[in-house]
Amino acid sequence: MTGLSIGEVARQAGVATSALRYYEKAGLLPAPARSSKRRQYDQLILGRIRIILVARAAGFTVSETRTFLRGFPLGATPAARWRAMATQKLAELDELMARVTEMKSILEASFHCECRRLEDCERLLAAGKPRCPSSVPTEVGAARNPLRRLRSRGSGRLR
Repeated sequence: MTGLSIGEVARQAGVATSALRYYEKAGLLPAPARSSKRRQYDQLILGRIRIILVARAAGFTVSETRTFLRGFPLGATPAARWRAMATQKLAELDELMARVTEMKSILEASFHCECRRLEDCERLLAAGKPRCPSSVPTEVGAARNPLRRLRSRGSGRLR
């Protein structure tokens, strides 16, 4: 047999041999032929590995990548698969970006805290004040103040 060894495939694809074994176990790669109990891959496996790497780089989980590879009807084109998967992933990324923006606002608002003790912060937050009175500009409202926005959700705690 003149197939590629797992080491050769790993070197050519730029991944660890353990990643190839994992992808095989996770159902992303087909089980290769074996010669004397050693994996022997066809050269074409490199294309499959590159598709897996592109999907992973785009933020798809192993499960989502498996769906892309095997979860569509037999005649589904790669373009149709990408569109379907990308539409869902883009919506997830929009939600994540909104969450990251809110997290960043909370962190930036916290830079202005002038409390000397944690208990002072707790008291101010429990009283509905966004941060220390001396550092709050009067024009800051709920729309610009993420801590006030979080308290207005009813829980009164940061999540």
